Amino acid sequence: MQGAGIDDAKIYWVGFNLVKGIGAVRLRLLLDAFGDVKTAWQASPSALRNAGLSNKLVEALVQIRSNVDLAGVWQRLEKLGVNVITWEDKNYPRRLREINQPPPVLYARGGLLLEDEWAVAVVGTRRVTPYGRQIAEQVATTLAHSGVTVISGLAHGVDAIAHQAALNAGGRTVAVLGCGVDRIYPPNHRNLSERICAHGALLSDYALGTPPEAVNFPPRNRIISGLSMAVVVVEASERSGALITAQFAAEQGREVFAVPGNINAPQSAGANRLVQQGAHPLLEVRDLLDSLDLDLVTEQQTARKALPADQLEAKLLTLLSQQPMHVDELRNQADIPIEKISAALTLMELKGMVRQVGGMQYISVREAPGVYKV
Repeated sequence: MQGAGIDDAKIYWVGFNLVKGIGAVRLRLLLDAFGDVKTAWQASPSALRNAGLSNKLVEALVQIRSNVDLAGVWQRLEKLGVNVITWEDKNYPRRLREINQPPPVLYARGGLLLEDEWAVAVVGTRRVTPYGRQIAEQVATTLAHSGVTVISGLAHGVDAIAHQAALNAGGRTVAVLGCGVDRIYPPNHRNLSERICAHGALLSDYALGTPPEAVNFPPRNRIISGLSMAVVVVEASERSGALITAQFAAEQGREVFAVPGNINAPQSAGANRLVQQGAHPLLEVRDLLDSLDLDLVTEQQTARKALPADQLEAKLLTLLSQQPMHVDELRNQADIPIEKISAALTLMELKGMVRQVGGMQYISVREAPGVYKV
């Protein structure tokens, strides 16, 4: 497909995203069978069936291919200023990529930045109490002042309070939607959504035009937790969607914090239950910062901007893992003078990419986004 402004490498990802029933598992199946998304999109019905798609899904895909003008869809994305991010993109959120079956396609209005890797979700009930409002504002404000991006879902109550507090504190915030990024829900949060786009992003894995149906919100909550280092549940009833977010967070290996509340208040029943089940009771925001070493965020962000990764850092990252390795062994495997390796490791530790675990032994903390591949 060709045309002015059309990204031929991404338009077919958008096409598959329009086919209900083809998500992370089936798209991975197609990529394994055909090698790339364009070839998979153009494959014959028989080839698609041989690749493992059911007759029903093949019929749905063929119908989308026949009836949808992908060039027109792309032009609408451009007109709305929507950025399409796929598995193949280096700027796909690193933490989200780590979860099981991450969404193949993300639509973003606004901008996702490197520093959004340091993010905490603040979620809770729509029927927030004055106590819950106070705590949500306090948590989001402290996170923003510490350079941490606040993630939430744009809903009434705790979500909106967290977004607003982060923005008022001069921080960044990301709202994950259960609809297309062109459908603001709830509608009265349109002004808030514009502020978020200017200092963060509206994010969704649903195609443009997707309405905010109830079935969309549990998968949305999985993305909220997947983007985050931790999830803070401020207030939640025992049937709150915030508890689904907390459950996903636990499954994804994220920390879960819950704000204890009045045992007689229905808004606190779910949060109190989380504490009973092993979530960290959030008694002070300081506890959250200390638990996640978030005091280091600003220093690490500054270091990453001032000291961009190079070939040496990339090579060391390929050699390091979660198993400690001595600098002498790194020198032998990299075949690079020890003084250069030591200097690089010092900078990488400051940038939060590696950690010394004693005795001049290092482990990899994370792959730095944007490093050169060797």
